[in-house]
Amino acid sequence: QVQLVESGGGLVQPGGSLRLSCAASGSIFSSNDMGWYRQAPGKQRELVAQITSGGSTHYGDSVKGRFTISRDNATNTVYLQMNSLKPEDTAVYYCNAGGWSTRLHVGPGNYWGQGTQVTVSS
Repeated sequence: QVQLVESGGGLVQPGGSLRLSCAASGSIFSSNDMGWYRQAPGKQRELVAQITSGGSTHYGDSVKGRFTISRDNATNTVYLQMNSLKPEDTAVYYCNAGGWSTRLHVGPGNYWGQGTQVTVSS
């Protein structure tokens, strides 16, 4: 059994910051990637950030330089620090576990959190 518990979403003004967290438990993929994906209404789910157990990171083009992903392997917890938020960042953010990545390829695992709403609006 795999359980992903997310927290930290909410409403923020443009230019503000939010910090998301996701704790994974009961996973057989403890040595695999963890990450964040997001989906806005009418759009496909897209990569936000992904991190390996060794700390290598991958970011979606639209968030590079603004978001930072980090990981605590001892607790299997992944974080997403979001700065300089824009209205275009408004979406449901999903935690993901069990993914894989190399320098050239990034893919999610089969385990997803329930999602947390992030709304950026003035």
